[in-house]
Amino acid sequence: MQRLTNRRILLGITGGIAAYKSAELTRLLKGAGADVRIVMTPAATEFITPLTLQALSGHPVHLQLLDPEAEAGMGHIELAKWADLILVAPASADFIARFSAGMGDDLLTTLCLASDAPICLAPAMNQAMWRDPRTQANAHKLTSQGVTLLGPGVGAQACGDTGPGRMLEPEELAELAAEQFEHTVLSGKRVVITAGPTREPLDPVRYISNHSSGKMGYALAEAAADAGASVKLVSGPVMLPVPPRVECVQVETAEEMLAATLDGIEACDLFIAAAAVADYRPVAIAEHKIKKGSEEIMELRLVKNPDIVATVAGLETGRPFTVGFAAETRDVIDYARSKLARKRLDLIVANDVSNPEIGFNSDDNAVTLVSAEGETGLPQTSKRQLARQLIEQIAQHYLKSTS
Repeated sequence: MQRLTNRRILLGITGGIAAYKSAELTRLLKGAGADVRIVMTPAATEFITPLTLQALSGHPVHLQLLDPEAEAGMGHIELAKWADLILVAPASADFIARFSAGMGDDLLTTLCLASDAPICLAPAMNQAMWRDPRTQANAHKLTSQGVTLLGPGVGAQACGDTGPGRMLEPEELAELAAEQFEHTVLSGKRVVITAGPTREPLDPVRYISNHSSGKMGYALAEAAADAGASVKLVSGPVMLPVPPRVECVQVETAEEMLAATLDGIEACDLFIAAAAVADYRPVAIAEHKIKKGSEEIMELRLVKNPDIVATVAGLETGRPFTVGFAAETRDVIDYARSKLARKRLDLIVANDVSNPEIGFNSDDNAVTLVSAEGETGLPQTSKRQLARQLIEQIAQHYLKSTS
């Protein structure tokens, strides 16, 4: 079920005895890496409590269409836009009838009408209700409109009858939910990406840093998440919003970035070092602001910072596939090849930061992906589009290395 990693599943629960299975379904979806938000109809709360599902999903359960508290936060339209998939399990005969008629008389039907996400229904009802011509007509109408029916299954029912109408088991529903998504190049993989500059303090108000905006690293994190990866972004100080579905750890110094990178690195499949880490830091940090004196020249004593990408690439156990960046102003490819060999990297992304159109703080970039086997040039385009191309190329090299 790797395809569920980072997917946003809106789980709708309607009134029926099968609602008790929705707790296990929530647990399975979460365990597969999905973010699950739950909407319950009033009848559903008679069979299972919202508190149980809140504890399992990690989010408040949505109950009312006109709930003022919900509208102040994530209203029904925002929730409809949020979902990658709407899964209604169980879907009662009443819900199927109202939805097929285009009614939006509660929160769940309104969300289904307002969302562009794929919708799957897991019918659950008495076998006679399922066989009723009106229920069959409603189900056929929905499938003709693009709604997917998962089940129902056949077997013993709570009322004592036997026949079609049982909700499929949670394990099968989770698998079928995963099949609604395409298998992407990094499905289920764990990726750590560093981004932005580091700041090395001189005193409480001054620091040494560089011009990195973090745009390339943040774009890579977004592209990796879209490719199905579970992404941890270790970011220096930047003025950028964290991409959706990305875990972000904020740091300041190179030592902090190294510590955050190594935390859990043994579980990482792919490491991309896109940050512009300061090479040196002051030997000592002044306790108070350094005052301007009469001297014309002030000398600073600096000590070398840890080399984050080389540290990760040199790990003896749990070493991930490691990708570095080479931001150079001349002899870009030669320096990149030297760095690739010296630091024992799997790939390196080389770019010329002397060009103001593609350097630090620009919205565009052009790079060359360098490996031991050769070079692949990626022409100038937006950093967001370039990030998607890079992730595709990096994923291909990674998968080849593991095959």
